[in-house]
Amino acid sequence: MYEGALQDLIDELGRLPGIGPKSAQRMAFHLLSSEPADVRRLAEALMTLKLKARFCDICGNVSEEPQCRICQDPRRDPALICVVEEAKDVVAIERTREFRGRYHVLGGAISPLDGIGPEQLRVRELLRRLEDGVVTEIILATDPNIEGDATAAYLSRQLRPLGLTVTRLASGLPVGGDLEYADEVTLGRAFAGRRSTG
Repeated sequence: MYEGALQDLIDELGRLPGIGPKSAQRMAFHLLSSEPADVRRLAEALMTLKLKARFCDICGNVSEEPQCRICQDPRRDPALICVVEEAKDVVAIERTREFRGRYHVLGGAISPLDGIGPEQLRVRELLRRLEDGVVTEIILATDPNIEGDATAAYLSRQLRPLGLTVTRLASGLPVGGDLEYADEVTLGRAFAGRRSTG
């Protein structure tokens, strides 16, 4: 335990997701020994983030405008919506340059142990987006884990009665991976998601 401002900073850094006590301490000591100008830039970036960044009114992606650049882009296909858990997932999919539709960010995944049910996610907003009949396909791109699978299953049950095509991203073996290192779940999904070679 340190005292005063240093301990306060360690405590605050430790509240960030994925930052344990040792990492928080390391970061705090790094900032303590940094040039004042570097620390000032970090502080200004944090304040600017809170002042300017927000979530898109339509899809929930991060934006500095009421609508994000993807929702504003007339070249994007409005009939396709890719549902993701977090805004960082939008960035990952955009990097592939494979998807030309629009997104819907749920803000998490169903996790009863953490007290997160469908009511805590942006499910109502998704259903509202479907009311005009423009959307024909929903791609569920939730994480391939227990919470992501539960979220996808829940959404699929909600969406299928609406007459939409509901698909889920395939999952399986990574390119360049060795079978001997694949876990059973990944290998099982690779078998289940196999496709014709011809």
